[in-house]
Amino acid sequence: MSDKYDDMKHLSRPVHSEFPPMPMQDRAAQFSPFEALVGYDSAVEEAERLTEKRPELTEDEKAELDERFAQLMEMLPQKPLVTATHFIEDSLKAGGRFEIKAGAVRTFDSAVRALVFADGERILLSDIYTLDIDKT
Repeated sequence: MSDKYDDMKHLSRPVHSEFPPMPMQDRAAQFSPFEALVGYDSAVEEAERLTEKRPELTEDEKAELDERFAQLMEMLPQKPLVTATHFIEDSLKAGGRFEIKAGAVRTFDSAVRALVFADGERILLSDIYTLDIDKT
């Protein structure tokens, strides 16, 4: 069996005097994979990320929350421990997510209507959906 390259197979690789042979490691780097669509993976991940729609509280839920808030305001000088479930709007797409914050409430910021926790975190009253006060 012979093929059309039989006359060249025995020849050595050509060497040019001005250009020395490239090291094997550099030759291999020419064939490394690359990301043809830069940012595509992160765009797909963002599209797959789910958010929740902000729910509306019923009148009964609002009344209960108002009652708990009134209790909290009375206990505020003692810096009570509370657990608040609040909604955080997503900055990139419609909706958001619920988060639970537990800690001591330091004060109430009436200018923006927010609870200020001992660690400095602020939660707007309009974002709170449940509020449990530790009375121990």
